[in-house]
Amino acid sequence: MLSHQSAAELWKLVDESSSLIHVTVPSDRRVKGRPGIAIHLSRRSSCAVHPARNPPRTRLEETVIDLWVTARSLDEAVGWVTSALGRRLTTQYKLREAVQARSRLPRRGVLAELLSPDSAGIHSVLEYRYVRYVERPHGLVGAKRQVRIRRDGRNEYRDQLYAEYGTAIELDGRLAHPGDTRWNDIRRDNAAAAIGITTLRYGWTEVTTSPCRAAAEIAKVLVSRGYSGVRACSPDCPVGRQEARAQPTSPRRDEQATATCRVPARAARRARPRSRERPAVHARAAESSGQC
Repeated sequence: MLSHQSAAELWKLVDESSSLIHVTVPSDRRVKGRPGIAIHLSRRSSCAVHPARNPPRTRLEETVIDLWVTARSLDEAVGWVTSALGRRLTTQYKLREAVQARSRLPRRGVLAELLSPDSAGIHSVLEYRYVRYVERPHGLVGAKRQVRIRRDGRNEYRDQLYAEYGTAIELDGRLAHPGDTRWNDIRRDNAAAAIGITTLRYGWTEVTTSPCRAAAEIAKVLVSRGYSGVRACSPDCPVGRQEARAQPTSPRRDEQATATCRVPARAARRARPRSRERPAVHARAAESSGQC
């Protein structure tokens, strides 16, 4: 049966064709290799094959997990999962079932995190990197992902939306913006601004090379609108300045501190002797003892 990249082409998981034809056979069979054909052995080929599709191929979820296993990098592995979810070819639940059927799986912890309910709505590698390196380490939680908004009779989706704080985050992994796409983005941002939503846009470079700086910019906007959950990921993280602003000193605490400071002064006035020569001695003693 066809598997890996060849099965992915049939499932419309990729747009480009592979230079090799990938075939999976039972592990107890011995097949002679041929040029242009990549042969994979599997003990669970009978469970992985789709029961009805022709030509025979691995099930969609099995295909995604196979590609996760053979991915050369974490970004490539994440890309297969987010592509399947973003194209609405499968669901987190179905992929979790496929994962549970595998006894050995590389990067299982990362995959479990990616398929958790908290990661619902992550549809690209860039969105995954944003959540992992910008959002969660800096306490920028609470945004809803892939929020559908109706505009001019058409559906639009916001990558991240802090509805309570009127802030939207848009992530774009494209290296260049064609003219039509750029103006579509501008119109979307203008329409959002008209209803009180501020849009911040970040690309691959900002998220991957300076996540703390991006987090600090987002935190500054959210804190100005009442958000108080930001935190620095390290002592040098610029988000720390916004964290301090998000935790103002309580006025009641200020009053208590002022009252505490005044009590010794009252007590000192009550304890002043009637003689005019003694206060100077008491004043010097108070200064040396550090009293208010």
